[in-house]
Amino acid sequence: MKFNEPIAVTEIAAFIGAELVGNKDLQATGINEIHKVTPGDISFVDFEKYYNASLNSAATIIIINKKVDVPEGKALLVLDDPFSAYVKLVKRFRPFEPATKAISDTAVIGEGTVIQPNVFIGHHVRIGRNCIIHPGVVIYDYSVIGDNVIIQGGTIIGGDAFYFKTRKGQELKFDKMESCGRVVIENGVEIGAGCTIDKGVSGDTIIGQGTKMDNQIHVGHGVVIGKNCLIAAQVGIAGKTIIEDDVTIWGQVGISKDLTIGKGAVLNAQSGVPSSLAGGKIYFGTPALEAREKMKELAWVKRIPEIWEQLHKK
Repeated sequence: MKFNEPIAVTEIAAFIGAELVGNKDLQATGINEIHKVTPGDISFVDFEKYYNASLNSAATIIIINKKVDVPEGKALLVLDDPFSAYVKLVKRFRPFEPATKAISDTAVIGEGTVIQPNVFIGHHVRIGRNCIIHPGVVIYDYSVIGDNVIIQGGTIIGGDAFYFKTRKGQELKFDKMESCGRVVIENGVEIGAGCTIDKGVSGDTIIGQGTKMDNQIHVGHGVVIGKNCLIAAQVGIAGKTIIEDDVTIWGQVGISKDLTIGKGAVLNAQSGVPSSLAGGKIYFGTPALEAREKMKELAWVKRIPEIWEQLHKK
């Protein structure tokens, strides 16, 4: 998320009650997670094993729970609970705005676009030209939709990220990470009925140009799907995964978080993907392997009773 205008790091420190260490003349231009940060961004870290990655990232201002050496030109905001401080900033600069009507006055809708009955369009949404938005679609605040997009009924775009911090010893042990990212749907995309596409925690969830999605697909927070992908029904893609261009994913495939599916890969139905896959190959099974290798493996599994019997005859 980018701020409407730069904000002095001294103001940020005072607002969250942090000790400011390092460059006190900086201006913050946005809030972002570590894998999305750009110069000027505020990020946070509260686990020591991630300190180096955070301190050496593009982030200019880092909220942290321990005093450490400050990289040149950066600032640290030191306090006990960086997670809560980050959430406090999100609530201030991207607060929840209750809706007063089905289509917000701040929404911008392009020429030739058809909005069917019972569609909800939130604040600051941008929809391009010649789109068709079918009944029952929900498009939450700040979502961006390109030209010539079709969205079938019952799809929800821009819901909150499924992202929580576990608090041990509390009755309510999961603290919600407030989402301030967006969903960006590029030109020529088609989205089936009953899909759910979550916005990024602080960056964008992106559906690339020309991609076609079937019904009942879930796309997690911060996922980036490339151009001209084909995704069949009941696929689930967990947060921050990258699907490169020209990938085909058949029905009921489950894809874990923080991984990459290479360009031109094909994932056969009901595959489970726990780790990154190279492009240009066909995959099957759980865990997904190249389809020919997986079929050989299954053939050997079927022979286990026969082999067992032969061993015990000797």
